[in-house]
Amino acid sequence: MTSQAPARAGRREWAGLAVLALPTLLVSMDVTVLYLAVPQLSADLGPSSIELLWIMDVYGFLIAGALLPMGVAGDRYGRRKLLLAGATLFGVASVLAAYADSPQTLIAARALLGLAGATLMPSTLSLVRVMFVDPAQRGVAIAVVMTSFSVGTTVGPLLGGLLLEFFWWGSVFLLGVPVMLLLLFLGPLLLPEYRDPESGRVDPTSVLLSIGSMIGVVYAVKETAAHGFAWTTLAAGVAGLALGTWFVRRQLALTEPLLDLALLRDRVINTSLGTYLLGMFAMGGTQVFIALYLQEVLGLSPLLAGVWMVPASLGTVAGSMLAPVLVRRWRPSVVIAAGLTLAGLGFGVLGAAGPHDLTVLVLGYLLVALGLSPMITLCTDLVIGAAPSRRAGAASAMSESSGELGVALGVALLGSLGTAVYRTSVGDGLPAGLPAGAADAVRKTLGGAESVAADLPGSLAEPLLAASRQALTHGLNVTAAAAGAVTVATAVWAGLRLRGVPVTRAAGPRDADAPDGPGLSKGSDESDDGTEGRTVGRTV
Repeated sequence: MTSQAPARAGRREWAGLAVLALPTLLVSMDVTVLYLAVPQLSADLGPSSIELLWIMDVYGFLIAGALLPMGVAGDRYGRRKLLLAGATLFGVASVLAAYADSPQTLIAARALLGLAGATLMPSTLSLVRVMFVDPAQRGVAIAVVMTSFSVGTTVGPLLGGLLLEFFWWGSVFLLGVPVMLLLLFLGPLLLPEYRDPESGRVDPTSVLLSIGSMIGVVYAVKETAAHGFAWTTLAAGVAGLALGTWFVRRQLALTEPLLDLALLRDRVINTSLGTYLLGMFAMGGTQVFIALYLQEVLGLSPLLAGVWMVPASLGTVAGSMLAPVLVRRWRPSVVIAAGLTLAGLGFGVLGAAGPHDLTVLVLGYLLVALGLSPMITLCTDLVIGAAPSRRAGAASAMSESSGELGVALGVALLGSLGTAVYRTSVGDGLPAGLPAGAADAVRKTLGGAESVAADLPGSLAEPLLAASRQALTHGLNVTAAAAGAVTVATAVWAGLRLRGVPVTRAAGPRDADAPDGPGLSKGSDESDDGTEGRTVGRTV
C-alpha cells in the first residue's frame, strides 16, 4: 500500500451525483405524497379502515424490511445494476398504483414501491462511497444526498396538493415515472458499476429472516403508537424479535453471512448508528404532535400546515450542507454534539409553546431541524467511510435501517407518552354536562374534538375544543421536553465516543478498491481487506 492523496472526483462524478439525487428525492416524496390524496382515494376505491391503513403503511414497512438485504445484494451483484433494476420496478409500480381499481391492487402496488425504494437508498449511498474517495468531497456528496431527501419530504405534499387540484388521486404516483426514466437513461452513462468479486451466494433464509424481523418490529411499534395495545401487535413484535435473534445466530454460524456483524464492532460505526437512531427517535416522536398542533390547535388546513413546515425543511437543507464545511475546522464529535445540543434547545422551545404560539412552534422546529441535520449527514458519512468499500452497501443499509427504526420507536414511545398526557389533561378540562359518549371519544382520539363538537351546542362545544387544544399543546410540550432530554444526553455520549475522529482532511491513504479517477469502470471489480477503507473513514 502506498501513501498518497485520494483521487479527487471530477466533473463526471459530480454529474453522477446529480443523477443519484433523483431516486433519493423520489423516495422521500413518495413517503408523504399520498397523505393529501386519502379523501379522494377513499371516495373512489372505498377501502375498509384496515385496507386504508395498509395502503398508507405497507410502503414504509417494505422499505424498512428490505433495506438490509438490498444493500448486501448491491455489494454482491452490482450497485448500479441494483439501482437501475429498482428504478425500473419503481416506475412500473407507480403506474400500477396510479391506475389501481381496487384497494387490494393499490396495496400490492404500494408494496412493490416499498420493495423498489429499498434498493435505491443503499445503492445511492454506496455508490457515493466509491465515486468520492476524498473525505472532504465525500462529505459534501452525502450532504447533497441527504438534502435531496429533505427537499423531497417538503415538496411531496406541495406538489401532491397542486396535482389534486386538477387531476385524480392517482396522479400523485405518476410524479415518479419521468424521474425514473431520466435515471434509467443517465445512470449507465454517468454511474460506475461496483461489486464485491469475492462475495459468495446470498443465503435466502437470511434474507427472509431479515425482512420478517424488521417488518414485525416496525409494524408492532407503529400500530401500537397509532391504535394502542393489542395482542396481535404484541405477537407481531415478539415474532419480529425472535426472527431477528435467529438472523443474528445464523449470521454468526454461516461462512458467507448475509451481513458481516464484525462491522458493528467498529466504535465509529456502532456509535454513529446509535446516535442516528436516537436523534431520529427524538424527531419522530415529536413530529406527530407538531402536525396535530398545526391542524387541530391552530386550525390550519393540511396544505397550509405543510407550508409552515417549510422553514424547518430549509433548516434541514442548511444544516446538511454546512456539515461538511464545519468538519474541516472542528472534529465531527464537536459538530455532532453541538448540533444535537442546538436541537435540544429547539425541543425546549417547543416545550414552551402555548395554544396560540405559531411563531414559537416554527422557531423551535427550525432549531431542531438545523441541529439534527448535521448529525444525520455526518453519522451517515462516518458509517460509510469507516466500512470497507466492498461492504459500503451493507453499511449504508444499516444506517438507513437505524433511522427507520428510530422514527418508528419515537412515534411509538414518545407518541404514547404524549398521548397519555393528552388523555389525562383533556379529562381534567372537559366541561360538565358533556354526554358520556362524547367525552370518551375525545379522550380516545387525538384531534377528534372537532367532529365531536360539531354535534354539541355552543355552550359545550367551545369549552370542549378549548380543553382539547390545551391538552394537545400539553402533550406536545411534554413530548418535546422528553425528546430534548434524549437529544442532549445523546450529544454528550456521541461527543465522548467519537472524540478520536479527526478533522476532515483532503489527503490521506488512498482507498485501494476505489475506482481510479474519472475512469470509474477501472476499479469496479476490485476489493480490499477492509484496512484502507477504515483508514479513510477515520479522516471523515
